[in-house]
Parts: sequence; C-alpha cells; structure tokens
Amino acid sequence: MNPQSTRRLSPKKLLLSKWTAANPQSKEKHFLVTRVTAEEAHATRIKSIELEAVFTRRVYTLPWRVLNDSSQWLQGWQ
Repeated sequence: MNPQSTRRLSPKKLLLSKWTAANPQSKEKHFLVTRVTAEEAHATRIKSIELEAVFTRRVYTLPWRVLNDSSQWLQGWQ
C-alpha cells in the first residue's frame, strides 16, 4: 500500500500544524504551518499554505497537498 494514499489531512486542521522535513536542508528540519490560503472563488477550498522553518524563520509557500508526500514531509516534529 502506498503511504501517500493512507495519510488523510484535514484542510481545516492545517493551521499551526507541525511538520518535519524528510530531507532537511540548511538546518531547516522542523516547520510550522503559519498561513492557509483559500481559493478566491471558493472560500472553503485551500489553495496553498505557508510553512515557516522554526530554526531560520524562513517562510515557504507551497500547495497544501505536498504534505501528503511522506518522502518529503513527516507529520509532527520528529
């Protein structure tokens, strides 16, 4: 079974959720979702998220569904 298909993420619970990069770069391993952006036409559909690196405070904007890829992101801080 593919681990990507088994992870169920609730878009409503993404804000302030914690994530660990599976392949950390530049000492950026732990991240926090600091913003959830909805599509303009549909306020309930999420378009993207902002992940903030805990160590460096850099912010990355990504499509929210990339968090389903367990080869890139692990849920929680590990």
